[in-house]
Amino acid sequence: MRTDLQHRLLPDLHQFAIPRHSSWNPLGLMTVRSLLRERLGALGELEEHRFHTGSAGEGVNLILRLPGRDPNLEPLLVGAHYDGPFQSTGADDNASGVVALLELARRWAEKPPRRPVWLVAFDQEEWGMLGSEALATQLRAERQQLKLMVSLEMLAYTAHGQNYPHEAMRAVYGNTGDFIALVANTGAGLMLPGLAQRMGRHVTTKVLPVPSAGRAIPDVRLSDHSPFWDQGYNALMVTDTSFMRNPHYHQMSDTVETLDLPFFYQVVEGLDAALSSL
Repeated sequence: MRTDLQHRLLPDLHQFAIPRHSSWNPLGLMTVRSLLRERLGALGELEEHRFHTGSAGEGVNLILRLPGRDPNLEPLLVGAHYDGPFQSTGADDNASGVVALLELARRWAEKPPRRPVWLVAFDQEEWGMLGSEALATQLRAERQQLKLMVSLEMLAYTAHGQNYPHEAMRAVYGNTGDFIALVANTGAGLMLPGLAQRMGRHVTTKVLPVPSAGRAIPDVRLSDHSPFWDQGYNALMVTDTSFMRNPHYHQMSDTVETLDLPFFYQVVEGLDAALSSL
């Protein structure tokens, strides 16, 4: 395990794993949003994408666009939601995704990947993926092309046991919750072998391609990738499988102390290796 990575990421996890829900703890949400503005804004020009969604009020997606070595290539969009669950500290859900997003942004600002990268901190995921829905709808209306959308959704929990939406999946994926999963729609599924191979050099990686935007398995739609599926984009979710593994899901017990930190650090290394070469 790289000591420098641990020294950067562990303090970040503690900083972002605080109650931060727009109705239950709006001050926490404002604090996290301010931190993200500062951290992402230090790496380049930051766009605030504001949207209105009725009962949840105004939301703010934060977008950092980094140039790639070839600006003519379609951009890669990597996102993680920064709002937290109701009555939860949200360390795995989704401080882990936010901290991974910040680390990738820091690396890619210093060493640009092959194609342009848009790094997005999504708001109001816990209200039904409202922030990603607003952005995906706008991008489709603008006819914006994307190489791939990647949602970082809970990246840091392992367990001796593992559940699945369909029990038959156990024969393929095993009984132990020690892997990171890549869940992709049909178009993005063509990229899965290469992504899994590069990530697999750092962390055990398993893939799940799903047809029809995952509508036959609703559990695989519960993150910010699904609005992009619905708008016809190639998109995938990177996840530790959420409540299929983590008993602290949406509980106050979802704390940094419950996380598998060496696993998380390897996931971050794998994401960098897999995505920077797309």
